[in-house]
Amino acid sequence: MKKILVCEDDEIVLKVIQVALENERIEGIYVKEGETALHLLRTQHDFDGIITDIHMPFHNGDEILHLVRVEQKKNIPIIMISSDDEEEIIKLALKLGVDAFMAKPIDPQKLAKTLRKLGLHKPDN
Repeated sequence: MKKILVCEDDEIVLKVIQVALENERIEGIYVKEGETALHLLRTQHDFDGIITDIHMPFHNGDEILHLVRVEQKKNIPIIMISSDDEEEIIKLALKLGVDAFMAKPIDPQKLAKTLRKLGLHKPDN
């Protein structure tokens, strides 16, 4: 079973993501602020992917990306989500090394499709 760290502080968005992950048979580890996410990424090294909001309490998604891509030099799939769907925000997210960007509100079918595209899907058997 794949394991994804989900960093999101909005309860409704978190629930949508949780349902999508359960439908895809993906284990989600859910945190509501960046400080906890950074701690988990520094101490647990078995995440297969990350879904993170760009704006979170204490630390933002760009700090998570910097830790994973620059400090740890990991190439695991990262999906960035944000209520800001302006072109500049999307360009920044892609420049930071995200594999996919999704604007809120999150469409669970689109999220499931993105998870499958990134290889974070349920096994065929």
